Amino acid sequence: MTPYDRLKALGITLPEPVAPVAAFVPFVRTGNLVFVSGHIARKDGKPWRGQLGAELTPEEGRDAARNVAIDLMATLHAATGDLGRVTRIVKLLVLVNCTSVFTEQPKVADGASTLIREVFGAAGEHARSAVGVAQLPLGSCVEIELIAEVRDGA
Repeated sequence: MTPYDRLKALGITLPEPVAPVAAFVPFVRTGNLVFVSGHIARKDGKPWRGQLGAELTPEEGRDAARNVAIDLMATLHAATGDLGRVTRIVKLLVLVNCTSVFTEQPKVADGASTLIREVFGAAGEHARSAVGVAQLPLGSCVEIELIAEVRDGA
């Protein structure tokens, strides 16, 4: 199955990539690596605001991270022209807007990691960091950046 077949089986349609809100580009390719800029969580087209451990539960954070993964894949599709050219998801950096006592950042990050593994199979196995932060752009609850390896010709 292709990544697109897996997305379809999961009932996911990739959205149009979200334009950057500041002075940066959505992705940069160097050699066979694509660095996808951080994407914030969105709900109903607006920033998904809130702090984990205060206004939001770990389960809501996991859902937010899953939504971010969908947006990241949309940008990765724009960067490569074909998600089938992705040979490996190398790394995710997951930033979680949370209280100082919240310790479930890995559970939140699993929302993105699990979906990426489902879509890319073995090529979706990746290294990851999950970090708690005091605030994120636009009050978002989660921000994630991604590094992928792609085949030549992408």
